[in-house]
Amino acid sequence: MDLVYLDNNATTRPDPRVIEAMQQAQQQFWANPSSIHRHGQLARQQVELARASVASLINTHPRQIVFTSGGTESNNLAIRGVLGESPDAVLIASRLEHSAVREPAEVFGKIGKTVWLPIADGGVIDPQSVADAIREYQDAAGPILISIQWANNETGAIQPIEQIVQVVQQAREQTSSRHGIYLHVDACQMVGKRPVDVSKVEVDLLTLSAHKFHGPKGVGALYVHRGLRLKRQIHGGPQELQRRGGTENTAAIIGFGVAAELAEKFLKDDRQLSALTALRDRFESSLLERIPNAVINAPKDKSPAFRLWNTSNIGFPGIEAEAVLLGLSERGVCASAGAACSSGSLEPSPVLLAMGVPEAVAHGSIRFSLGRETTDREVDRALELIPEVVGRLGRLMPHG
Repeated sequence: MDLVYLDNNATTRPDPRVIEAMQQAQQQFWANPSSIHRHGQLARQQVELARASVASLINTHPRQIVFTSGGTESNNLAIRGVLGESPDAVLIASRLEHSAVREPAEVFGKIGKTVWLPIADGGVIDPQSVADAIREYQDAAGPILISIQWANNETGAIQPIEQIVQVVQQAREQTSSRHGIYLHVDACQMVGKRPVDVSKVEVDLLTLSAHKFHGPKGVGALYVHRGLRLKRQIHGGPQELQRRGGTENTAAIIGFGVAAELAEKFLKDDRQLSALTALRDRFESSLLERIPNAVINAPKDKSPAFRLWNTSNIGFPGIEAEAVLLGLSERGVCASAGAACSSGSLEPSPVLLAMGVPEAVAHGSIRFSLGRETTDREVDRALELIPEVVGRLGRLMPHG
């Protein structure tokens, strides 16, 4: 059975060059990078070269990169590192966030104040709503942190982060808050798919994860703007400039660095990006022709500025998404119903419900996410199998 892998937002296949570099690391650079002997310092050198590669991918200085165990830890470090346990602190977020932000936000709401932003049609945050929330809490006796996902993992919707940065900068100029106003951006789905330049889009904190762009799992990073001091969440060592204790996962970090170099090269290839965007568009238009009642869950503005080139979230009203996924899996097609972290849940996606997608559509919504390696042949095969599975389920197992 040929594999048709359309679940790249869940994870990507590690590039062979990443695997090779990690194998070499396990054989040659296995010493503790904190040790002062020669072998330890050889490992340290490789870690710092990888840090430089990750920094280059988002155009920042290597010292602003903190290695973590992945996107979830980076998000938690950003939120708790700024807000701590302060009952006077304010966190501004939205129900569109990945659970790695949404759940910490809910937990923090029991300590301090969590403000949930309103959501416009299509799952886009209005920068004015961010300005209004900051203004309402500008006299808070603690720091204010805004946490917004740059590109949504379920729909591919791209938030207007550039405008939100301007809103935050204006709020800093207009308020007398002694505790600071900060912006954290979860860019796990954005980095490696679209150019990200933190020297131009001046966020305070930015999360990225290696396995979202053909690197290894279990390693991520948090960009920390120069001068911003974080409260450490993992104690037990001086690693990462005192920002995250624990012996570094040298092999994974080296793989992360290679993946960053490959991603930077990919992002300079406009021809490949255009071809992949056209492939996603052909997939959607052909599927809608074959399944007329299918619905694309996406921003109303379909321009590339508002949605990632690789993501299609498609609802099949009246059908359970899990049944569709199982039927596709039996035929070799891999996809997801929302975030892979939430697989197994029979509840509709909280993100789609927050967008205002009707529950009958949300229950039957599938995320198909292309990758750099996706081929026309894979898409053609998916276009054969998806209508077959959906049609059979529509006849045999209607929802409700």
